[in-house]
Amino acid sequence: MKKLFIFDLDGTLVNSIYDLGDAMNAVLERYGFPVFDYDTYKHLVGNGTLKLVERALPEKLRSEENIKKYHAEFSEEYNKRCVNKTKPYEHICEVLDTLRNEGIMTAVASNKPDGFVNYIVKNIFGEKDFDLIEGKKDGVPTKPAPEIIYNILGTLGVKAEEAVLIGDSDVDVMTAKNADLDCIGCEWGFRGREELENAGAKYIAEVPQDIVSICHEINRI
Repeated sequence: MKKLFIFDLDGTLVNSIYDLGDAMNAVLERYGFPVFDYDTYKHLVGNGTLKLVERALPEKLRSEENIKKYHAEFSEEYNKRCVNKTKPYEHICEVLDTLRNEGIMTAVASNKPDGFVNYIVKNIFGEKDFDLIEGKKDGVPTKPAPEIIYNILGTLGVKAEEAVLIGDSDVDVMTAKNADLDCIGCEWGFRGREELENAGAKYIAEVPQDIVSICHEINRI
């Protein structure tokens, strides 16, 4: 019986690519660096904002010192606009309501800095929509390392076999494997079905409503 569904944020619960891309492009434009379109950003995100900045910078500038410098500027820009264009995917709110009504706990596990994650989730979904919200914190490795999942399981008192991780990229599939969780891949997200299948996602949801169907299948409701 699965008691807990852990959701990735970007590309799973919300389409945030426009605000992420706009924030990064604002920094790149400031220095005359090449900018990227939104489809390109779908392949630059997923491993945290430090990695986003590193991937977006011209290769010759990707020193640790420069990444920190431009990341600080990215964070300032993203802070201005992180919920300007970011919206929940259609029917995600209904899916969350259904899971909660069926007694399933829900959590968020994101590689985005914890402050941004909590602000975005609470602004878009409300204060009480999730049992726990976890973003990137200092000293905790990003996904696909399993530590963020272990923290959620420990805090909520749930065993790995009682939880499912839901995400849109190979990072999420690998995280689930590393934490010994089942995984539902989200086809509507930033990376698409092929990446999820190649990474070995146990289940694939074509649309958000499929999450409920898969939940019923797993729990044999």
